[in-house]
Amino acid sequence: MSDRHVYRIHHQTTYQYALPVRLSHQVLHLTPRELPWQACLSHTVNILPQPQLVRSYEDNFGNIIKAFSLDTDHTSLDVQADSWVALSARGQPQAQMAWDEAAMQMAYHGGRVMMPGMLEASNFLFESSHVRIKREFIRYAAECFGPGVSVLEGVRTLMLRIHEEFAFDPAATTVSTPVTEVFVNRRGVCQDFAHLMLSCLRSIGLAARYVSGYLLTEPPPGQPRLIGADASHAWVSVYCPGVNGAEGSWIDADPTNGVFPDTSHITLGWGRDFLDISPLRGVLIGGGQQSMQVAVTVLPAEEAQGLQLSI
Repeated sequence: MSDRHVYRIHHQTTYQYALPVRLSHQVLHLTPRELPWQACLSHTVNILPQPQLVRSYEDNFGNIIKAFSLDTDHTSLDVQADSWVALSARGQPQAQMAWDEAAMQMAYHGGRVMMPGMLEASNFLFESSHVRIKREFIRYAAECFGPGVSVLEGVRTLMLRIHEEFAFDPAATTVSTPVTEVFVNRRGVCQDFAHLMLSCLRSIGLAARYVSGYLLTEPPPGQPRLIGADASHAWVSVYCPGVNGAEGSWIDADPTNGVFPDTSHITLGWGRDFLDISPLRGVLIGGGQQSMQVAVTVLPAEEAQGLQLSI
């Protein structure tokens, strides 16, 4: 990669349990993806208590999963992922096909054989646990996607509209708040805005996926960068079919910040919504009441060399 940006990402999740946990099965989505503009230079995961075996495999969307089990009593669980990632500029997104033509191409036609890229994208056309297809989302998106408007311009307009009309408010929602409630209250966090934008896009027939990752944030002028104060980030990626049999393209869009992601957005993976790609998810026996703390640090390489990031 030329003119690359190198980052270190430290993601720590700690659970405390009121009672001993006798059995725990956990799945991690913490390995950055390999992409044309992103290379994962190194990735390690440290788990306490230490499991006997950590398995790695790919899910249905090509994300790297690490899975482990603990079958001895424990009252805490600490998972620390440390990654070094290099990014290069993606260039301006290209998707000049009219959105209504794109939606027509993505629609089901009996007997037609889809190109591989379109077939993969069709996984992201439908409702999922956190994404809804509803008339109110069609009406909201219609003001951004007029007849003949290109996919790119429609996505840009919808992204900016959500960015301008919805307030970032971490106290307004939880991970289980329905997207319809977010739409009414006009408040939420990046996860909510991604689910909302996905609901709008899928409601008008466009294929769009939920992207999980990190965002490099800059401290106020003159202030030091805080360790552990960052968070996971989420945005969307919209599919535009190719013309005359050419390969289609994906357009990433960040409605929380109103920007097309580039060298400050680090991609972990993607799925239909948050549930497909949540950083840590599992089932356990025992434990009683539990608490969770998450600390994320994203640092440019020049600030990260030799720095101890365990919280």
